[in-house]
Amino acid sequence: MSQSNFSKDFNQRLLSFLAASPTPFHAVESMSQLLEAAGFQSLSETDHWDLNAGEKYYVCRNDSSIIAFVYGQEPLPQSGIRMVGAHTDSPCLKVKPQPELTRQGYFQLGVETYGGVLLNPWFDRDLSLAGRVSYRNSAGAVTSSLINFERAIATIPSLAIHLDREANKNRSINSQKDIPPVLMQVAGDKSVDFRDLLKGYLIDQGTADVAKVLDYDLSFYDTQTPEIIGWNNEFVASARLDNLLSCFIGLEAILAADGEQSVLLMCNDHEEVGSRSACGAQGPMLADFLSRLLPDAQDRLRTISHSLMVSADNAHGIHPNFSDKHDGNHGPLLNKGPVIKVNANQSYATNSETSALFRHWAELADVTVQAFVTRTDMGCGSTIGPITAAEVGVRTLDIGVPTFGMHSIRELAGVDDAHNLFRVLMEFFKHSASLGDAAG
Repeated sequence: MSQSNFSKDFNQRLLSFLAASPTPFHAVESMSQLLEAAGFQSLSETDHWDLNAGEKYYVCRNDSSIIAFVYGQEPLPQSGIRMVGAHTDSPCLKVKPQPELTRQGYFQLGVETYGGVLLNPWFDRDLSLAGRVSYRNSAGAVTSSLINFERAIATIPSLAIHLDREANKNRSINSQKDIPPVLMQVAGDKSVDFRDLLKGYLIDQGTADVAKVLDYDLSFYDTQTPEIIGWNNEFVASARLDNLLSCFIGLEAILAADGEQSVLLMCNDHEEVGSRSACGAQGPMLADFLSRLLPDAQDRLRTISHSLMVSADNAHGIHPNFSDKHDGNHGPLLNKGPVIKVNANQSYATNSETSALFRHWAELADVTVQAFVTRTDMGCGSTIGPITAAEVGVRTLDIGVPTFGMHSIRELAGVDDAHNLFRVLMEFFKHSASLGDAAG
């Protein structure tokens, strides 16, 4: 499979972004740096805002959610805002508040599963640790710092098949006792304080003024780097494709926007656990931004009525070994185009009008589109799409790039699909989001 030079460059930037973003905090930091380099101005929610047409802005909340905005030239109540939404979090193993475990001379950390983790692939991987640490300095001030150990510091060893003869037939995983990672060996009854370990690491990495580590939000991750794989280099293999892949596509699109139309990218944390937080899609972050952008309620409601949100989150590609898990007419294939996700019970926010607009833009971009509907006798996941539509009132559709291994420690997507979705979003940014005027 041959990629264009544009697609190759796009995928190389994608790999770099994935490698630099082991946690939502690092993803938002990476996105902020790229936005700053492109001339976006940082906003603080504690400041007074005066936003002006022709300018570009971004704002973060909790260091793990971000909104980027290009303020176009046309009046917002007439043109609306072209919005793209995604989420920064992925299923993982998070370190507990009092995690220290010393058993049989091994020091381990107790972990909590975050989201719907596919646990089996976490065994026998080279794991590192990253996230945010909050500490008090010598002056008594409380501050925070992002950390990333980068190197492999832990693993979760499998139990040998000699001790579990049914492992390949009937193996279940107890998430409390089977998955605490092993970090080191300790002598005798020596105790280890995890917060002291973190303090030492902060000092070693140059954060000299650390009096006491108070708390943290840390996750384990696989140190295997993102790669282009396959006999013909057809696939992207990486952790956290769900949903940093969509964050990256949205970021590339807003960075390439021409500034004529108003466009917005929202990447929320906590989607994998229901979005119920101050920085999640069910929280007020987007509504707060729109209220400050458009203080007049009439103008704000008129703007929302002209706007459209493309909720981008990965779709289930049809697995060649488990094709019976799909509806026979709705099995998306990798490298065959972005997927419109539909659910009659509103687990996805797509309706016939928003879907029609997306198909129209895809035709303009010369991109093939697929559709996904889950089997009628199976349950369906959801996204930030229905939540955002309900919270803000904006028309929304759900789309995504087809993937394998969703929620695994390493997922798989096609090399062409992300760039093709980017091309469709560029058409979305150029054309009206209103029915009857989509070509304008």
